[in-house]
Amino acid sequence: MKIVLVAALLASAACTPVEMRGETPAAAPVESACNADSLGDLVGKRASDARADVMQTRSGARTLRWIAPNTATTKDFRVDRLNVYVDAKGRIERFTCA
Repeated sequence: MKIVLVAALLASAACTPVEMRGETPAAAPVESACNADSLGDLVGKRASDARADVMQTRSGARTLRWIAPNTATTKDFRVDRLNVYVDAKGRIERFTCA
């Protein structure tokens, strides 16, 4: 009987509306939004760690992800991530920020 009473009390508390006070907190600003517009001159070049550093610096991305043919990737969107698509020979094909 006590279990039923506790369960009913918890269930009714879960349905009680919560009053929002003050302003809704703003989303934290993104410090490093990616911009791949300045990387076009690297298309066709061989992928390397040294180029990765250059691409990351020039794009302003916080992270870099290499994507080779048939590579499984997550679909989460991250404004601070540079995706570098390479062909089977390791040459850069294109860039996206996501």
